[in-house]
Amino acid sequence: MEQHDIEEDEFGFSRNYFLAKELGNSGKKSGHKLADIDVVDEEELREALANIEQKHEKEIDELIKTYKSSYQEWVCELRCGFGLLMYGFGSKRTLLEDFASTALTEYSVVVINGYLQSINLKQVVITLAELLCDQLKAQQKFTSGSLHKHQQPFDTRSMDDLIAFLDQHHLEDSDSFICVLVHNIDGPGLRDPDTQQYLARIAACSNIRVVASIDHVNALLLWDKKMVHTQFNWYWHHVPTFAPYKVEGMFLPLILAQGGSSQNVKTASIVLQSLTPNAQSVFTVLAEHQLANPDEEGMPVNNLYATCRERFLVSSQITLNSHLTEFKDHDLVKTRRDTEGQDCLYIPIPNEALEKIIKDTSQ
Repeated sequence: MEQHDIEEDEFGFSRNYFLAKELGNSGKKSGHKLADIDVVDEEELREALANIEQKHEKEIDELIKTYKSSYQEWVCELRCGFGLLMYGFGSKRTLLEDFASTALTEYSVVVINGYLQSINLKQVVITLAELLCDQLKAQQKFTSGSLHKHQQPFDTRSMDDLIAFLDQHHLEDSDSFICVLVHNIDGPGLRDPDTQQYLARIAACSNIRVVASIDHVNALLLWDKKMVHTQFNWYWHHVPTFAPYKVEGMFLPLILAQGGSSQNVKTASIVLQSLTPNAQSVFTVLAEHQLANPDEEGMPVNNLYATCRERFLVSSQITLNSHLTEFKDHDLVKTRRDTEGQDCLYIPIPNEALEKIIKDTSQ
């Protein structure tokens, strides 16, 4: 093609472009607004998504069987000091829980639901420290003197002290460990740099092993070279399950969907089911008081502590505070002042929805 022809084509293209822009601007603009869209109720939309028929079930079942046949290999990798990082399309929650319940029965397992909007990581570390302490006592690693030295409650220690405790004390059996199972280690509740640094330090402790799943496309940006190869010491496994993210997606807002009280009930119920029975009972005490006294601003903390103490749900104010921190982190409980100026606890959920939550939790 000659140079003259090329210049003619370029001129024609540019002329048509500006002509189209000019004609487009002269047209009548639409009077529609985003607010005019008929937004679907979120509960209806989620129900429709749940009823979508899953395809290729036979092939998926065969795929899951191949993963289950690798369970003993995964356990061997944990014993060798690796952390397991599962990636691939589809929810890996059911697969990891099945792995923990069938192949890790000899070990203590602590679960972190990273798909929640907020996580009380300190409470997780306290649980790990308590489990390690119990195992050390069982192995008689603590003499009476050293046991007295560590009598300070774990609730009152800082994160650095707790991680130091996990790192300093070693179990007699080199194959023994406490497993931390993290669903969505790249989830919104764990995504900030400080939390990832704490998780990496926990994973580096000799008695701790981490089994985690990732799903976010930019998950690898959470870690530097030291965290990947030294602290987490990841052993990567490609385990696409093609399973829907039903539970994980429960806590994320849907586009063009409006929330409702029914969705709040379901979300609160799932959060409560992930807590300890005592924590659930403490929440029930507060909920029953709120239902019985709808005109009050809430329940004073001292009254809640006295009631829970009478029912043997908590042994100290520190224990109650740890439960309340868990509730507040998940927006289940909030604080406001009454007319007398004292702080009162209340649940920001309508009474009708609150009754359903109590019913679901007690089942």
